[in-house]
Amino acid sequence: MAQWTDVQTLIWLFPIIFILHDFEEIIMVEKWMKKNSNVIFEKLPRRIANRVIKQFSMTTAQFSVSVLAIFLFVSSSTYMAIQYVNHGSLANIYFFTIFIIVFLLHVFTHIGQSILFRSITPGVITSVFIVFPYCIVMINSLFKSQVINWKTIFVSLPFVILIIPIVLFAHWIGKKAV
Repeated sequence: MAQWTDVQTLIWLFPIIFILHDFEEIIMVEKWMKKNSNVIFEKLPRRIANRVIKQFSMTTAQFSVSVLAIFLFVSSSTYMAIQYVNHGSLANIYFFTIFIIVFLLHVFTHIGQSILFRSITPGVITSVFIVFPYCIVMINSLFKSQVINWKTIFVSLPFVILIIPIVLFAHWIGKKAV
């Protein structure tokens, strides 16, 4: 397959798609949080609202550092997936599969936030128009080229939850680094 949908090309697109999406979040999150913190308290139970505010109240620079930390994991998973496809020494398709599943699920958090808050939330535009289509095409391509199968998905699913501490740690790094 020598076209743009070649599985290796799609795998290499993952960090690029991730950064496009996260640029939208980086650009919007600080201003959106300042403008909408009262809406968060109106729509969510106080305890959850406090957690959301605490987690996402950071400057653009701090959020950028958090994105960089996550980007290192995304890039590593991409490299290992390419190694897997090419039978390299650092081959691991599970790490990549976990990140693609998380990225796909992440789309629905943005859609849910926009519905709940009745506004354009940071990340929703690229989620709907770039991330969702990419994830569907990527997963389909991985299946069609027999890089993954349902066993790969089922083995990966329990580990999806482990991305949460990585994201929380990345946010902590961002807040401490800047």
